[in-house]
Amino acid sequence: MTALAAPAAQQLIDGKLVAASDGTSYPILNPATGAAIGTAPDGTAADVEAAIAAARRAFDESDWSTDRELRLRCLRQLHAALLEHADDFRALTTAEVGMPSFMMGAAGFDVPVDGLKWVADLLADYEFSADLGEAAPMGIATRRRVLREPVGVVAAITPWNVPTQINLAKVGPALAAGCTVVLKPAPDTPWVACELGRLVAEHTDIPAGVLNIVTPSSNEVAAVLASDPRIDMVSFTGSTATGRAIMAAAAPTLKKVFLELGGKSAAIVLDDGDIAAAAGATAFAACIHAGQGCALTTRLVVPRERYEEAVAVAAATMESIGAKDPADPGAICGPVISRAQRDRIAAYFEIARAEGATFATGGAVIDQDGWWVQPTVIAGLDNSSRLAQEEIFGPVLVVIAHDGDDDAVRIANDSPYGLSGSVDSASLERARAVAARIRTGTIAVNGGVWFSPDAPFGGYKQSGLGREMGVAGFEEYLEMKTLAEPAERGV
Repeated sequence: MTALAAPAAQQLIDGKLVAASDGTSYPILNPATGAAIGTAPDGTAADVEAAIAAARRAFDESDWSTDRELRLRCLRQLHAALLEHADDFRALTTAEVGMPSFMMGAAGFDVPVDGLKWVADLLADYEFSADLGEAAPMGIATRRRVLREPVGVVAAITPWNVPTQINLAKVGPALAAGCTVVLKPAPDTPWVACELGRLVAEHTDIPAGVLNIVTPSSNEVAAVLASDPRIDMVSFTGSTATGRAIMAAAAPTLKKVFLELGGKSAAIVLDDGDIAAAAGATAFAACIHAGQGCALTTRLVVPRERYEEAVAVAAATMESIGAKDPADPGAICGPVISRAQRDRIAAYFEIARAEGATFATGGAVIDQDGWWVQPTVIAGLDNSSRLAQEEIFGPVLVVIAHDGDDDAVRIANDSPYGLSGSVDSASLERARAVAARIRTGTIAVNGGVWFSPDAPFGGYKQSGLGREMGVAGFEEYLEMKTLAEPAERGV
């Protein structure tokens, strides 16, 4: 199977691979060319209703939530199926998402698939019950236990930028916990989610209704997932604006909400740091997948006296990377996902000009088939500018001057977001001290790498609520029940 020869995208509802109930579909476009490479079912309100009903029934009436061995077997089957179809899945991802093929060895495929194995291994040994021992509250001899139980039916709503990573980071832990799931991928990238559903249907013993995948193009059709009382939890990754809307829609039923939202992360270089190395690495990171990563560092914060040097290195790095066909093994920066995203980035270039910015390199879209943007370094702005405050989601790096460690911390924290960041210094102790003051959910010190299946990921402030991956990410899908029994009957 190649990307264009992949089985047609189908929804997975109550154990069956199906088209939209009214037969409608929409085109799946290759961002590198703008050409249609397939179609996806345009899921209807009836499809979403059927998926919710199936997930509710599977949770309430099947053994899925209580049979750990069944869940473990099914997760291991899915992991094996993904490995068996790895080359096809990678090719499909590059074609549908526009993701450079080099990323398949990281967030594009290998890390999320490793993460599925990691969560299965966690499930094998996880203690769902903890004994608090005996006590005598109010003089009554009592034995207490804390039980961990699945939260119930989960609506998983995922974005287009790294779909397999985020699909599996939600579906894997939720299924391992004993939940049932309705997965709604972004309409820009439905096919990889549908392929996941096909592997589940054809290569695993996951019971009907446990995992459902619907692909409506309409936000209105999908919105019921956040408000329907049969849904116990919404797990969403995407923009902060949409996260607010989901939180509001979930409020009347007080359902649990996990949100992984936007970022405007700062890469701080202290005055004893290696400016050339840090500026080059940050510019490289800002180009990865055309800058379409919420945790990428898109503000480079450098000592004022080294500012011009940092700008020059960052610009030279981006110029050497360029924007290339994502199927090219040497591509780092591919296309952006859509015409709308390209135009949004172009609008930010106009905002930068109006704010008095200088483009050290880039600053324009690329006139060719597909949706392409020049890797761009912006200089001459301070942290109050819109370019420094707002998430652009393109290959755009803003370089900002600082006047010492305290000022660098101030700049980094002067943001509505708090997702990630980095600190570079010749002194590990000094870098750690600065990192400790940055209000972000993840931070790299002197080149350390935090992205791994066993490490929790999430943000402070408007970057979200809760954590994904790691034990903390698994436990997002569990409730706690304290059970008390008379001590003489306790075991």
